[in-house]
Amino acid sequence: MAASPHGTLQWEQQRAADIVQLLSLYRPLLDAYVIDFFTEGLWAQLPPPWQTALGSAAPPHLAHLLGGPEPGGPGPLWPLSLLAFAAASRALSFPRGPPGTAPRPPCHSRRLHPLLRRHVKPKKQHEIQRLGKGHLSRFLAFGLGLSVTAVEGDGRLATAAERFDRELLRELHKTGGASPHPRHRRPPLTPRGPQHIPGRLDPALPWGEFLLPPDPPAPAARNPLGGPGGAADGARVLVTGLHACGDLSPALLRHFARSPSVAAVASVGCCYMKLSTPPGYPLSAWVSALPGHELSYRAREGACHALEQYRGRLAGGGSPCLRAHCYRAVLETLIRGARPGLRRPGVQTVKKAHALSFPQYARLGLPRVGLDPASIPLDSDAIGTMLQQQHKVVAFFSLTLLLAPLVESLILLDRLLYLREGGFHCALMPLFDPRFSPRNLVLVAARCPLGTVLAGLEEEESSEDEAESPPAQ
Repeated sequence: MAASPHGTLQWEQQRAADIVQLLSLYRPLLDAYVIDFFTEGLWAQLPPPWQTALGSAAPPHLAHLLGGPEPGGPGPLWPLSLLAFAAASRALSFPRGPPGTAPRPPCHSRRLHPLLRRHVKPKKQHEIQRLGKGHLSRFLAFGLGLSVTAVEGDGRLATAAERFDRELLRELHKTGGASPHPRHRRPPLTPRGPQHIPGRLDPALPWGEFLLPPDPPAPAARNPLGGPGGAADGARVLVTGLHACGDLSPALLRHFARSPSVAAVASVGCCYMKLSTPPGYPLSAWVSALPGHELSYRAREGACHALEQYRGRLAGGGSPCLRAHCYRAVLETLIRGARPGLRRPGVQTVKKAHALSFPQYARLGLPRVGLDPASIPLDSDAIGTMLQQQHKVVAFFSLTLLLAPLVESLILLDRLLYLREGGFHCALMPLFDPRFSPRNLVLVAARCPLGTVLAGLEEEESSEDEAESPPAQ
């Protein structure tokens, strides 16, 4: 468990202060864009001893620096300052789950009813089962028989969710809710679907007015949870957000804190770069008062990277996918050379860039920023020299990834402290496998103690792992 529901406020406040202090020490690295590697000479900005060690480090040794297993064979002699930086970053970040040695890719969850797997990728099935957005609401309604209201900012997605619900209801009428595989003993589904409301939550508005029309505009929906005094029928409500993007996560927490009808909240955040600063971050009075607590767009965007997945590529000896950062950094030099005023333009992802030569990649990328590839040399000696420094680009990006969990920890710790300051019972814990679901930390809060509930969740996790283990041969 990352943060105990019984943890002291003082301990959490000190951890937040330590994270802010460490991030302030490495602010240039925190705010650096890897695509500026050549245009702004980022390698030369590292301490010389770091350059020497990182420049000779093989990918498996970089993986070890990021917290992976120690590779065999001799490695670089890491400077003590670099080791201290890596150790402090790992020590202050919230634990993201047990370091498994044999990752098992997500597969179709046998504990999820087959009808609830439709239109849901295995990764999302894993998340729904563990937490348990339209797919999540479908599981809670049909699978658990709960009364569910799903709020979706995109009216088209709300319409699609309703269509999926109708498909499921048709199948239920045919099968009676039983599993098509008799050997899988599951409770039958209930013919009670969720209510889908197009709208968006505004964290700055009063509780009774928080539900706004979606974009594109549609008639405003009434707050389904009622006004500030509670739900219209006196029901107690659980508010859940599975990967609630940007300001949606702070909105859920604020409305939990303001409305007595909301008994509990479970939030898994994502897309931290879309947070407004403020009011989306910081939320707590404590973090707001810490000098240097500010987080740039780049820092918040970096917190969304998948450290475990990148570490796995490094540990495997260096996946060809690693060259994509170098390609983009070289492309940035060409863009600024042709149009000096154009900095970091959005270049849509080039599919399978690692399988292309750089000229092929550039011919696809340059037109996306309004430049003609035919007018720019793509095979010069200067480009060749930059491409030969791919290992340095990878090493530099690995350093920035050391800070990514720290930034995420600070954002989530700020939310935890906000709830603590309001007197609520709360905890922060890793719920999904971070190798497949990088945003795996769930923040749960309630108006009553959480100990029994969380203990039951941990027991369920153990039994689920055993249930999904492959049978002995």
